[in-house]
Amino acid sequence: MDMAGTQLRALRAAFFTALVVTLSVASHVLLSRVPLPLGTVVPVAVGVFAVAYALAGRERGLGPIAGLLVPLELAADTLFTSGQAVCYGAAGGPVAGSLRAVGVEVFCGGAVGTPLPGVAVPESGTAAALLDSPDPALPWLLLLAHVGVGLFAAVWLRGGERALARLLAAVSAFA
Repeated sequence: MDMAGTQLRALRAAFFTALVVTLSVASHVLLSRVPLPLGTVVPVAVGVFAVAYALAGRERGLGPIAGLLVPLELAADTLFTSGQAVCYGAAGGPVAGSLRAVGVEVFCGGAVGTPLPGVAVPESGTAAALLDSPDPALPWLLLLAHVGVGLFAAVWLRGGERALARLLAAVSAFA
């Protein structure tokens, strides 16, 4: 069996996209306590699917996976944060005024996710205090956290790649 088959590539890309985008959106909404506009989630999902489909033709090693996944993680987070800032403003509420007059409602129409009251960190929590602090090291800590998440996801994805390749080899040997 070939890992480059069109149906298998599409299935792998769709599964990867669903898993990655769902986890990314959920964690971003949970940590920021602000929903994501559909205008940012859909392009990220389409982009992730396109990249995953293009690269699903053969088994990849950890280096190429991590080299692609870490920048994708940073780009998705940047798009999500920018979308939240455009649609909801710094206070987390709807933006009014000139942005709505020039058609931002098309971009901001619909939202994905809401903060979970039983899971979200209360305003007085240490995570909220850390994220609201003006410490100049905070952006570097957030960058380090995103790179760490990207590397962890790459190791996890590499394990899945190896397992799928072994499964396909076993099925083709059995057939």
